[in-house]
Amino acid sequence: MGNIDSYERPPERFTMPRQPIVAHTLTNLDRATARFRSEVGKIALVTTMGALHAGHLALVRFARTKARRVIVSIFVNPTQFAPQEDFASYPRTFEADFAALQALGVDLVWAPAAEVMYPPGFATRVTPEGPAVVALEDKFRPHHFGGVATVVAKLFTQVRPHIAIFGEKDYQQLKVVTRMAADLDLRVNVIGVPTVREPDGLALSSRNVYLSGEERARAPTLHRVLKECAARILNGKPIAAVTADGAAELERTGFVVDYLAARHAETLAPVTSPRDGPIRLLVAAKLGRTRLIDNIAV
Repeated sequence: MGNIDSYERPPERFTMPRQPIVAHTLTNLDRATARFRSEVGKIALVTTMGALHAGHLALVRFARTKARRVIVSIFVNPTQFAPQEDFASYPRTFEADFAALQALGVDLVWAPAAEVMYPPGFATRVTPEGPAVVALEDKFRPHHFGGVATVVAKLFTQVRPHIAIFGEKDYQQLKVVTRMAADLDLRVNVIGVPTVREPDGLALSSRNVYLSGEERARAPTLHRVLKECAARILNGKPIAAVTADGAAELERTGFVVDYLAARHAETLAPVTSPRDGPIRLLVAAKLGRTRLIDNIAV
């Protein structure tokens, strides 16, 4: 792979997609994005931790429909992992990721090292509230959204995109980032894209590789139960009973459920009736050593 940490592209060929710029330093990022900003048209950012799958690539394709220039960040962010979580083992597949992004015509890959994002003496962090403290992911991963908000705020200020594309699979994260961008006047339009699924309904995730064959066969139960719960709520069944029944069914199937909850689709506040506003069903559960999350609209 050539052109690493450079802002000059090789001559374009008609036989292959152009090679993205790859920047590892803020200096090279600034040189490339300054040129992008001098052009007419929007810049889109897709933030990732690498190990790209079809869900990530769907975000990139969507970004290409919304912007002249598309930038993808690849950074496994240590501050959003707790000590007992899988930071060290999180899959890192930069060469394959780069090839996939080149095939999609991405303009720039921003791939900073940890010391670039968190240099010696780094002491400032974002502490989100609102949708970040609603007893969903934050209850089980209390460190998580502070790390997410801090790194995404840095990515937004480094890249200065017009729009940022996030998947709806990490629904609470989407709401946290949207609220943060608005509250801090970061002047970026955060857009959510529907979850990409396997044919059997399992939401695509980099962590799906941890599932054994037997666990992978059971994993689609998560989505099936969500759909059944949504249908029962639409048919007038009490929300508390529906979510309790759904969690019990998952436990019988071998999941260890952290939560299965019905929340207001925008604020993530608890709801007791469809009259409380648009509803989102959210679930997190462990299957073996793999923690899966999913959500659907009601």
